[in-house]
Formats: sequence, C-alpha cells, structure tokens
Amino acid sequence: MMTANEAIEYIHSVCWKGSIPGLGRTQELLRLMGNPEKGLKYVHIAGTNGKGSTAAMTASILRKAGYCVGLYTSPYIYRFNERMQVNGEEITDTELAEITEYVKPLASSMAESPTEFELVSCIGFEFFKRRNCDIVVLEVGMGGAMDSTNVIECPEVAVITNIGLDHTEVLGDTVEKIAETKSGIFKEGCHAVVYRGSEGVEAVYDRICGEKNIKLRKADFAGLRSVAHSLDGQVFDCGERKNIVLPLLGDHQLHNAAVVLGVADALIERGWKITEQNIYDGIRDVRWPGRFDIMRRDPLFIIDGGHNPQCIEALVKNIEDYLVGKRLIVLTGVLADKDYVDMYRPVMPYVSEFVCITPPNPRRMKAAQLAEYLRATGKPAEGYEEIIDGVRAAIEKAGDDGVVLSFGSLYSIGSIRDALDAL
Repeated sequence: MMTANEAIEYIHSVCWKGSIPGLGRTQELLRLMGNPEKGLKYVHIAGTNGKGSTAAMTASILRKAGYCVGLYTSPYIYRFNERMQVNGEEITDTELAEITEYVKPLASSMAESPTEFELVSCIGFEFFKRRNCDIVVLEVGMGGAMDSTNVIECPEVAVITNIGLDHTEVLGDTVEKIAETKSGIFKEGCHAVVYRGSEGVEAVYDRICGEKNIKLRKADFAGLRSVAHSLDGQVFDCGERKNIVLPLLGDHQLHNAAVVLGVADALIERGWKITEQNIYDGIRDVRWPGRFDIMRRDPLFIIDGGHNPQCIEALVKNIEDYLVGKRLIVLTGVLADKDYVDMYRPVMPYVSEFVCITPPNPRRMKAAQLAEYLRATGKPAEGYEEIIDGVRAAIEKAGDDGVVLSFGSLYSIGSIRDALDAL
C-alpha cells in the first residue's frame, strides 16, 4: 500500500514526455478511470488574481446552504492536501495514497504521460466523486480553454476573476487575448460571472457570451462601498446587501467578494437553494491563508503570498490602508527566474529594512544575493540562509513598534509558519 508521502513523491516526479498542448491526456486518463468528472456539478473559476479567494468564498456560501462542497485550488500554502477539500476538510493522507495508487498504473499505461497538474486534477475528480459532492468549486490552473480542468462539461457557473498580463508566452500578450483564452471555460448552457475589466476585455466577454447564448453577469463594483476596515476584517455594502462582514483584508478582496455575490445570484437563478443568511454567513466565515494574513500580533507579523504586479499593487494599497506610519521590516525571498526588480520597486518607499531568506525551492535565489541587490537600491538588507534565523532577525528588528511584512514567494510561507511556531 502506497503512503501519502510516496503518493506526493510520485506526483512530483511525473514529467511531461510529450510536447502537444491540449486536453487529450487528461481526457484519456479520465476515460481509463471511468470518467469520474461526469457525475459532478461545478462552479469553474479562471483568472490571473483572486481565483483562490473567490473559490473559498463561493465554497463557504454553498457549505452554509447545506451542500456537500468540493474545493479544488492551487498552489498549496502549507501542505499538498490543501489542494482538494470537501466541506473545508483536506483530503486525508489515506485517501490521497489510495487514489494515487489507483491512478498510477492507468497513467503509466498511456502512450503520452500526463503532466503533474493533469495528474493532480484527475486525482481530484476521483476524490470528489468518491465523496459524493453536490457541487465542486474548481479553480483553473492556468489559462482556461486548454487547462486540464476544462475537460468538464457545462458548469453551473463559469467565473473569470481579475486578469492581468501573466504567462504571456502561453496565454497571449494583451489582456484581450488573455480574456479570450480564459473565456474558454464559458460553455453553452452555463451562467457566466466576471470581474469588471477594461472596455476591450469586457467586449471579449460580451461577444463570447452572445455567441454561446450565455447569461453574463458583471460584478457590481458601482454598488460596492467600504463601511469599515481594520486588521480584524472589513464591513462593506454591495448594492442592496448591507453590512457584509469579510475577514479577508484589502480593497481587492471587496472586489472579489462582489464577484462572489454575482456567483451566488447566478446559482440561485439556476435553482440552488441559497438564502441571504447563507451568503452573509459564508462570507463572514471564509478562511483563506497566506493573503495579507496576520500570523501574530506582538510584534505584528503579516504574511502575503503576492508576487505578480497586480498582487504587489494590492499589497501597496494594504500597506497604505493598514500600516501607515509603521516602521516596516520586510522579510522576503524570491525565485531567481521571477522579475523581482518590478516586484520590490513599488514597495520601496514604505520599507525601513529588508531581511532576506532563501526559499525552499530549486529555483531559489540565495538570500545573500538578494540582500546585495536590495542594498544597492539604498535600503538596509541582510541575508539569512536558514529561514528560522531570518524570521528571528525580522522580529528582533521590528521590536515593540515595528511590523514584519513577509512577501515574495509562496514557497516560503509554510517554512515561515513553522519557524514562528518554533520561536
């Protein structure tokens, strides 16, 4: 019998032996598995930023309505099992091992091996089928049309969150082309809900929904109003809905929540039994770690998984909204192949000092090298090879009146949490 660690090692060891993009490998593996994806209903979510938060809020509302809800997201923050959950509970080690052991010989029999993400998606579909989910909130990995999650038939609701220029070599070099690619999840018979975008982006959504006779809802940003916000959460109005409590911090999360309200309305229109109380309770009780997430209060220690330009823009807004006038110690590490120059530039005016760490990833940039770059910009910076040493130094530098803000790489978050627990 395979163990969970052996299952994860096998999943990570899978290499893509072919070079043909498309859904063929996923479809073939699912066919060999008896097509577990076909008996399920879905909310399918694509986008550049905000997919995970939007998925978590949607799943939380559906749980409050009494449904058995699957949630499929990526990447994970602390452990692999987070990627597939039912009613807020991660897949157990036993289930992960059992399903992977079932799928492995089927995948091995294929002429062209599935990629890691394709394999994980198929394991997820099998898990959700075995748990008899009423509905699965399914996050796209990358893109839309050719993403392995797009093997599903018509979803209940197809959602596109905020989009930006990311993975341009695969998805297109303009936001309109990226919108076109992501709109590949729109299928005749579904409802569509989108985050508001530029005129060009919205024209793409309008055209595709018109061609496929899909009812399109655009999130009500005009009706969005912040009532109050603090480090404990925020209260907002959206159209007729007043005083909604949201524990996730940041103006961008209000916009994600407006998308989610559109999703809830679309589901209600399709006959799902969701009350206003379910909506309010679901948003109030959502949990989504690693996004401007307060890890401790003395000193204030915040982790944010943001790393692309739109995420950094949101992070700067959060600094201005929540940390104005505070002495800011930034704990950071990056992957060497990321555009870290553009990542740090917007944050520079707010930072007192950088503490650099080396992420636990083969593509990591060494802490000393990052510190050298940051010192050249005129900011104090020190590098620490061991993450626990960097965390300790950042806390000491923050002292009684400073704040530690950690961002730069999702891959470091689990190790930073472990270090905080150990200190």
